[in-house]
Amino acid sequence: MIRHASVEDSFAIAAIYNWYIVNTYFTFEEAQLELKEIGRRIANADEESPWLVLLEDNQLVGFACAVPWKLRAAYRFSRETSIYLQQDKFGKGRGARLYQQLIDEIRKTPIHVLIAGIAQPNPGSVALHEKMGFREIGQFRELGNKFDNFIDIAYWQLTL
Repeated sequence: MIRHASVEDSFAIAAIYNWYIVNTYFTFEEAQLELKEIGRRIANADEESPWLVLLEDNQLVGFACAVPWKLRAAYRFSRETSIYLQQDKFGKGRGARLYQQLIDEIRKTPIHVLIAGIAQPNPGSVALHEKMGFREIGQFRELGNKFDNFIDIAYWQLTL
């Protein structure tokens, strides 16, 4: 089941996201997020910037969200998207179902462009974004540094 996230989902979302923060370069956050911060982010969701969760057997196993791309007014029709699943939940189309629901909800709004920044290499995320219709639009070399390594970021775009 896919539904809108609520602040009550903060603990389960934190468990998923904080694992990625500590163990991967897929997110450039370096400090684990507290429940209050996750709750604040969820509370800021709206029609144009939704947070969705994927449930299996009443357990939250993934989330996807959209946030404003940048704060300047000219970017108001753009959103940056993210998706994270529990490590043992890859495959079987879970990510595609969740991401498609996020895209479908955003299509109902005035948002025109979705952008995804993908730390490289990440073939699984690249494959998901291509499946969803995103196209690579550019790459920044050594843009971030995590775990004492410089990391490239490729940007993918879906025009709605």
